[in-house]
Amino acid sequence: MNDKRSQNLNTTPVSFGAKLADSDSFKALFRDGMSLVEEAADYLDGDGRAEAKSLPRVASLAYATESMRLTTRLMQMASWLLLQRAVNEGEMSLEQAGQEKNKVRLHGLTTPKDGPGWDELPLRLRALIEQSLHLQKRIRHLDEVIYSKRSLEPEESVEQANPVGDQIGLIANAFAAKTAEQ
Repeated sequence: MNDKRSQNLNTTPVSFGAKLADSDSFKALFRDGMSLVEEAADYLDGDGRAEAKSLPRVASLAYATESMRLTTRLMQMASWLLLQRAVNEGEMSLEQAGQEKNKVRLHGLTTPKDGPGWDELPLRLRALIEQSLHLQKRIRHLDEVIYSKRSLEPEESVEQANPVGDQIGLIANAFAAKTAEQ
């Protein structure tokens, strides 16, 4: 019985990322993302435009900057979501989507919440920014799960690159060399 049972077992590993991307969780993420795009567009074209006109100069500049960041962030995330949906629906392969997604920027476009004028921005804009940053974090996590090609061996995981540590080491060496010269 064990021989027969082992013959029927599939030994091909299941891609967790592919299963997750085609799950109800992804579908909810897709709905959330597209709803946020629509909500932000409605706000920026309607109430947001009216609210921006009454802002003081510094806050008005912050509004313009943050609304551009918000729009760009949302368009990048929508592009990623649409690519992944195309994979899920069989319109393109995961490899094709991987090549196309390299054009999508899921990192960057942060928002300095302690910058000039931030506290004077309309509450609705700040809420949309917060929602977009949270959604961006969820999408980046899913992107990492789906497209990560890292398969670290146990000994490799111990010695991961540390760019900050490398830079500190270079600075320390430079100071040590300078001290040795004196």
